[in-house]
Amino acid sequence: MKVLGRLLGYARRYWLALAAGVAAMGAGLVAALIVPYIIRVVIDRAIVGGDVRLLGWAASAVVGVSLIRGVFAFGERYAMEYLAQKVIYDLRNALYSHLQRLSFSFYDHAQTGQLMSRVTGDVETLRRFLGFGLMNLVSNGLTMLAVLAVLVSLHWRLTVLSLATLPFTVLAIARFSREIRPAYTAIQQQLAVITSRLQENLSGVRVVRAFAREEDEEARFHRENTAYLERTVAAARLWAFFFPLMNFITGAGTALVIWYGGREVILGRLSLGSLVAFNSFLLMLIMPLRMIGWIVNLSQRAQAAGQRIFEILDTEPDVRDLPGARPLPRVRGEVVFENVSFTYEPRGAEGDDSFTVHDINLRVRPGETVAVLGATGSGKSTLVNLIPRFYDPTAGRVLIDGVDIREVTLESLRRQIGVVLQDTFLFSASIRENIAYGRPGATLEEIQEAARAAGIHDFITGLPQGYDTLVGERGVGLSGGERQRVAIARALLMDPRILILDDSTSSVDTETEHAIQAALRRLMVGRTTFVIAQRLATLKSADRIVVLEEGRIVDEGDHAALLSRSRIYREIYGLQFRPQEDAGREGS
Repeated sequence: MKVLGRLLGYARRYWLALAAGVAAMGAGLVAALIVPYIIRVVIDRAIVGGDVRLLGWAASAVVGVSLIRGVFAFGERYAMEYLAQKVIYDLRNALYSHLQRLSFSFYDHAQTGQLMSRVTGDVETLRRFLGFGLMNLVSNGLTMLAVLAVLVSLHWRLTVLSLATLPFTVLAIARFSREIRPAYTAIQQQLAVITSRLQENLSGVRVVRAFAREEDEEARFHRENTAYLERTVAAARLWAFFFPLMNFITGAGTALVIWYGGREVILGRLSLGSLVAFNSFLLMLIMPLRMIGWIVNLSQRAQAAGQRIFEILDTEPDVRDLPGARPLPRVRGEVVFENVSFTYEPRGAEGDDSFTVHDINLRVRPGETVAVLGATGSGKSTLVNLIPRFYDPTAGRVLIDGVDIREVTLESLRRQIGVVLQDTFLFSASIRENIAYGRPGATLEEIQEAARAAGIHDFITGLPQGYDTLVGERGVGLSGGERQRVAIARALLMDPRILILDDSTSSVDTETEHAIQAALRRLMVGRTTFVIAQRLATLKSADRIVVLEEGRIVDEGDHAALLSRSRIYREIYGLQFRPQEDAGREGS
């Protein structure tokens, strides 16, 4: 009911469509109630009484009433479907917008396929409920109330007898509802698992093929698909048992009407026309009762889907604009870490082993280049991720030009920070759109200037469609070096004051590496730059090197000074950078 209440909250703004649908529903119901009365008149006065003239009038009346019912049925159906589509449109937009604003910590644990399943399959389930289930719920409720009133007016004792099976109907519906809801929740969850598996394998199909793991992946998908089949069949079994049971219960009620009503006609206490009309009204009552199973089925699916959708909408982003946050003006680029500690765990205490970085104190001058060095898991990426507020410090604060970054808006902060990482992500769009992603209004000349500075312009102009060339999903149409230079051009076009770079170029050839390094040097000029150091050239050219070990700064200085005094630096240098130096000597 909570899910239904929240859906109706979305529907409130379209109250006019809802009112029109309910009005058309009521008018159609009134028209439907007229037909059994016409049948009673025909039987009692035309057939039994021999008034032939009434037959033509009655036939014309039935046709007219049916036409009116058709008009109102169209209005009801259109209004309710319009309402459903508008509500789902708003809900889908709200869900997508909320996903855009959720923190990185949410995506650290969420599966892409699960999220896709909720935005598509679960939302569609709610649409079906709003368009069909809710309409039938209201319509059947009104029909049952109206028909019960009419039945009592015709013959109250026969009405009581015909409803003798109603308690059994209620018990059957209650039992079915209690069992079918968890069944459909399990179905929705398993469908999301299948979607996740499908999305992951389609994205990684090249890896699957390269390692000849097609059969293993097919077996894994088969297991998940089998689990989905079993859960669906289990729900179908419940439904298959419920529907015949409802038929039997309602059939027993009809048998009682025939037995008692027939006696009443024979004894002269009820006319034949009234009995036929009563049975017609009873059929109008039985149909909604039979539809209850279908409505329960649809509503339980909607409950399961709605819970999964509102679970996302109720998730508050860990990182968001605080009340009173102001835009960050154009910055000089001074970055200061004051007693900063951070853990990915929900809770932790300073000094706890769960902390990824511990008590970081660091001041970086405007325009300074700082290389961040450390072994795997030392906290390098975590440290730089705190600057654009991908995460907020667990303790301490980060300042830019003396301003706590939590006091400014996220948009104004991130528009002044450029990020170029090794795993470059490009959208399924043109090269021009990818370069201009941070500045959609940039002119072609500005885009070309950024591409020239990134050393990618000549390559782009050599493509058949030039800057309008589509790069494919995640930039699959480009090599790793080309993707990275497009990302550098994208950062250049934003003209950020602060840069965060991963200078790893181990996956490209020497010529491409030199081109990327040259582009990066142009990008770094006059900007405060944090580089996750992977190359020897970066260490030697950096103004300062910060050495991390187990999340703590253990030393800092230039390359020569650290090499002479720092044991940890010499160890890392010997493992990661000495082979590069030796290879450079051999190459020369």
